Amino acid sequence: MLFTPTCLGTTTLSREELKEDKKNCIKVGPCGLGKEAMYLNSFFIDRCYYISYRDISRCFKRVAMSKGGFSGKGIFGTMPYLVVKYGTGLEKQCNFKYEEEVDIFLTELGKIRPDMPLHSVEAEYKLKKAEEEEKARYLKVLSPEQESSVKELRDAEKLINNYEDQYTRLSTTAKQKRVIDRINPTYQKVAMVILMLAIFSAIFGVFSILKGQGMAIYFVLFGFSFIFIVISSRILPTGHNNKRSAQKEWDDALSDMKSTIADNVDFPLPPQYAHPVVIERMIRVIREGRATTIAEAFKTMKDDLRKLNSDVTVSQKEYDEVVTVKPMFLVMDYK
Repeated sequence: MLFTPTCLGTTTLSREELKEDKKNCIKVGPCGLGKEAMYLNSFFIDRCYYISYRDISRCFKRVAMSKGGFSGKGIFGTMPYLVVKYGTGLEKQCNFKYEEEVDIFLTELGKIRPDMPLHSVEAEYKLKKAEEEEKARYLKVLSPEQESSVKELRDAEKLINNYEDQYTRLSTTAKQKRVIDRINPTYQKVAMVILMLAIFSAIFGVFSILKGQGMAIYFVLFGFSFIFIVISSRILPTGHNNKRSAQKEWDDALSDMKSTIADNVDFPLPPQYAHPVVIERMIRVIREGRATTIAEAFKTMKDDLRKLNSDVTVSQKEYDEVVTVKPMFLVMDYK
């Protein structure tokens, strides 16, 4: 290893164990999951810390929402973090670029450590309460037509669950396209000015150091700091992070999903909305008695999504569902 990760907990691994474990770890975003330990990032460096699973008491997602996150008026859609609780109340928060990566990380962690709590204590309480409230809204007896609609949706959900890569890609590319499309050009211009000044500061500092001038190191440090900040913000377009690339990835994901469900002419959803969460929300609408047919459930479910914005308070479960599927409806303008 070029750099040896720093241990955060009380259980340490030998250099040989650490080298082997980190080499074979599952890399998800800036973090990783080995057999013996979890590898965490700093703000700039990936997997520069490690902590043994036996030292971890809880691991969960934390999301900060910028103003106008659902409406797209903010700089970012969401700012996701992975939070690791360890020791006697200590906490390590790791920043991720994409919320989906945090979800994937927690899913893989659940496979490796099934007994690991994957929600905060507060979230666990809220999820249990929301589940009880949801069940209380369900009809005790469904009509034959409602039963038939639910069965058809369950069959569709079972089918689409076989294509996790396709529907995950559909959701991910929709969210990425939504974020990039809604970045204010003014923010991009400001970020470009900051980047240019930061580069000038770093270059000036380097030349000043070569000439032996005092205080030059501060120009270098401030310059590179702001360069990293601007780059990590994802405001400026890059070779991959731009509108044309985002549109192509969304088009490719949609085309792939169309091919996937093409043989199933009875699939009850348009390919742009073919996602288990969408189907689950439609089933919920029927079980609550707000719809009878699949068409009615789809319309009601879309109306529910339209009403949700950054001013609406929702449960953790509702939030996870909304940030997963609402971008798919937004990029299609709900058509």
